Amino acid sequence: MTVLSIQNLNVTFSTEGGDLHALKDVSFEVPERRIVGIVGESGCGKSTLINAILGLLADNGRVSGGEMMFQGRDLSRLSPREMTALRGPQIATVFQDPMGALNPVISVGRQMTNIQYRSGLSKAEKAERAVAMLRRVRIPDPEAALARFPHQFSGGMKQRIAIAMALMMEPALLIADEPTTALDATLEVATIELLQELQAQIGCSVLFISHHLGVIAELCEDVVVMYAGEVVERGTTRQVFNSSRHPYTERLLDCDPARQSSRTRHLPTIPGEIPDLRARPPGCIFAPRCHRRAPVCDTPPPEETVQSGHVARCHMVTP
Repeated sequence: MTVLSIQNLNVTFSTEGGDLHALKDVSFEVPERRIVGIVGESGCGKSTLINAILGLLADNGRVSGGEMMFQGRDLSRLSPREMTALRGPQIATVFQDPMGALNPVISVGRQMTNIQYRSGLSKAEKAERAVAMLRRVRIPDPEAALARFPHQFSGGMKQRIAIAMALMMEPALLIADEPTTALDATLEVATIELLQELQAQIGCSVLFISHHLGVIAELCEDVVVMYAGEVVERGTTRQVFNSSRHPYTERLLDCDPARQSSRTRHLPTIPGEIPDLRARPPGCIFAPRCHRRAPVCDTPPPEETVQSGHVARCHMVTP
């Protein structure tokens, strides 16, 4: 069963310099009880995709085409009131900055009981659920933690509290927006293990956003690679990481420091810059930076099937 199905999603922003086509024909699915990773360099459209799903696009942004089906309902057609009802109980989010996600002047306990306002439980029952959830995310002495404020916790503990708040209502879909970016390597590993454990216990699906290839490889079962607002490759983690077919995916993997076999003073980079999305090139969006560019790349590339479940949008899919 599919929890979230994105089909040909287009998002446009109105600017003084003209319409900016931030997302173009984005398509992928998040199956039930699976973790799907979205990966790509800065500016690839990850944050815009999240905001479109949550109905939180800026005032100058709009969904200009396609559909976002969540449990049989098209999110792009729901009213603001209906979206508000979905956010939290059905679709929850963990952001990359836990200090920004938590209110610094309200105690953790009050924040965790406030978000249960639609549960119909008593104040004591809400507090009991909050303690149980803090215990699940391994916060020491959870009863005492309820009376403390966010600044009294470390960065890793604040992130675990944010995860606990997001999963409090046991949503069908958890969107994790680079939740390990602000953490050191040790806490990053612990957070990944915690997310895997909680996801298995609750049975929710997870859409995990990151630019960290190692985290994606460790946590996710499926991967969607984005570039300049387009999905250029998608498949299982093993397929994409071991048998990548799009030149952008190949270059992205080559830039991972963990893949460098010898010491070097200069890490590899992808030459060039992301094109101006107000004037997209007529052919392949990656062609200006591609090391395998050919004349055919001046025409829009088709979505080619590499193997079952693995597709790449490129004229040069064949190795």
